Amino acid sequence: MQNTTSSPRLLSRTSIITISLVVLSLVVSSMLPAGFFALLWDRLNVFATVFLGIFVEAVPYLLLGTLASGLVEVFLDRDQMSRWISHRPVAAAVGGAFMGMIFPVCECGVVPLTRRLFNKGLPLSAGIAFLLAAPVLNPIVVLSTASAFGWGQMLLWRMGVSLIIAVVVGLVFSVEQNAANVLRPVLTSSHDHDHSLEANASFSEKMRRALLVTADEFFEMGRYLIIGAMLAAALQTFVPQSSLLAIGSGPVTSVLVMLALAILLSICSTVDAFVALGFLGTFSFGSVLSFLVFGPMVDIKSIIMYLQVFRRRSVAYIVAIPFLMSLLAGILFNYLQP
Repeated sequence: MQNTTSSPRLLSRTSIITISLVVLSLVVSSMLPAGFFALLWDRLNVFATVFLGIFVEAVPYLLLGTLASGLVEVFLDRDQMSRWISHRPVAAAVGGAFMGMIFPVCECGVVPLTRRLFNKGLPLSAGIAFLLAAPVLNPIVVLSTASAFGWGQMLLWRMGVSLIIAVVVGLVFSVEQNAANVLRPVLTSSHDHDHSLEANASFSEKMRRALLVTADEFFEMGRYLIIGAMLAAALQTFVPQSSLLAIGSGPVTSVLVMLALAILLSICSTVDAFVALGFLGTFSFGSVLSFLVFGPMVDIKSIIMYLQVFRRRSVAYIVAIPFLMSLLAGILFNYLQP
């Protein structure tokens, strides 16, 4: 007769892992200093506050940029772009930089708009110059800078240095004859939804299509804005700014610190002048100027968004050249400014 006595059931692998994790958690928590979880909760609250501040500040301008992108897609054709923007490198770079005075977009909204302009045949040099200049030269930023610093040297030098950097970077990219070596393949693929219109479409139909493009662009670029805002919030929360400020007293180190803060803080260019004004009593004119020039061109969230438009090597140039030129400008002003 077969023995029906069952042997003791062994614990499953999942149960063993769960028990081990519980025991390990209890051991680790007993080794942590008192008040650790309260401190961690406070840090998480700061992280959430900073993240929401960056995100809420940037979303309206991302929406404005994607709306401009939709209008460009529907109402602008390649022939018009060819008539308005020269394909000669210097003229294209200068023209692209001055285009930034027309569109009221910050560093978030300018990325989807530039991508759409590339699709419409905008030359590389003009597009890169526009990408870097628009967040500084647009009328909203000009007015906010004037409100913070007055209609004086800081405003003029911010616009002038930014314009020079944008044109120089545009000229660097003008040597590349094949746009496919700079732009990601998605720009020339069928990634975009079909928003084609008949020639005799009504104005209301065109606006409806423009809003469809706006929605597509907003939700696509918005996720990268969220990622960038989270990274910026994490750095602001867990990297003490006091450690940066403590080494920012010299004519060179002060510029490096302010450039680091420009990336770290990731402040929208429409309000960064008021933040920079608070540093003016502690930092030199040149270092604050470098913050105002470099910050709108390159920060954490804009780098994330650049990577969706340009190849990695191109993004490295877009980041490195403005950084070095902003550093040089800040150091020169620190030594030359009385």
